[in-house]
Amino acid sequence: MTDTIVSAEAEAPTTPRMNMIQAINSAMDVMMERDPNVVVMGEDVGFFGGVFRATAGLQAKYGKTRVFDTPINECGIIGVAVGMGAYGLRPVPEIQFADYIYPGMDQLISEAARLRYRSAGEFTAPITVRSPFGGGIFGGQTHSQSPEAIFTHVAGLKTVIPSTPYDAKGLLIAAIEDNDPVIFFEPKRIYNGPFSGHYDRPVQPWSKHPASEVPAGHYRVELGKAKIVRPGAGLTILAYGTMVHVALSVVEEQGIDAEVIDLRTLLPLDIDTVAASVEKTGRCLIVHEATRTSGFGAELSAQVQERCFYALEAPVERVTGFDTPYPHSLEWAYFPGPVRIREAIKKIMKD
Repeated sequence: MTDTIVSAEAEAPTTPRMNMIQAINSAMDVMMERDPNVVVMGEDVGFFGGVFRATAGLQAKYGKTRVFDTPINECGIIGVAVGMGAYGLRPVPEIQFADYIYPGMDQLISEAARLRYRSAGEFTAPITVRSPFGGGIFGGQTHSQSPEAIFTHVAGLKTVIPSTPYDAKGLLIAAIEDNDPVIFFEPKRIYNGPFSGHYDRPVQPWSKHPASEVPAGHYRVELGKAKIVRPGAGLTILAYGTMVHVALSVVEEQGIDAEVIDLRTLLPLDIDTVAASVEKTGRCLIVHEATRTSGFGAELSAQVQERCFYALEAPVERVTGFDTPYPHSLEWAYFPGPVRIREAIKKIMKD
């Protein structure tokens, strides 16, 4: 699927190379410059620039009233953001790690997600909750979780996960401009560059990777649109975030005729692109880092079965994280990696 550039500014000749952190920073910078109602808030996002430096330089440029630090209170951060959104602002709160988002769940589910419906459209919650998620930094149980499936269960929320700097900037701009609440999870394992399934085997640094070419100005990548990142005819692989790169590394190393789809937005899900691919290939593999039971892969599998049952030549397979607390020293065994993905592909292709 080809992206549509929504803003003419994106056609400007300046196309710098950025890693994902820089692209996310650029998205907030562009939106704050365009719209005085955009504000950034969260723990250490101001003077310090965020724990991963995603907000570096924004407070110095836009001032302490538009980029400000908050107490360590996720419920308060999101609750205040909901009120700001109802008042007419477009807040972009950062939750320092996705593992810390749970105290704010009531505000997200009971308030943000329902505000438009409860007020019959009189109020909206145009907030974009940014948060790093997933493993890759040896953060252990409290800095490595992948809770995306929880939010896809909530009507009224949109859930977005980019896999490249280009998509990160375009999707974040689209999320900030959206009038409904968006959960924007950032895969911190690839903040600075994509990796294969091995800790010591980078695919390419972002500085040399084609996906690092990011327009300097304003552009949007439409929410709810998946992207075919590698065409193929023998197998469909569905992934998002870091796992897009892991899946690509496997099929390219093994010469597998697989079509790899980056979902980009989990909700709303681009089921039409998914179904068209599975109808063509007859086989489907789902790869995600989160735990297996009730993970988003279960929903994907159900929808593929409903839409493509008569086209399937083999059962839908999933390669996921394990149903255990997130391990610290064993996190690279926990990740879905090349060995498990290759085994799943062999099983699918054998049937």
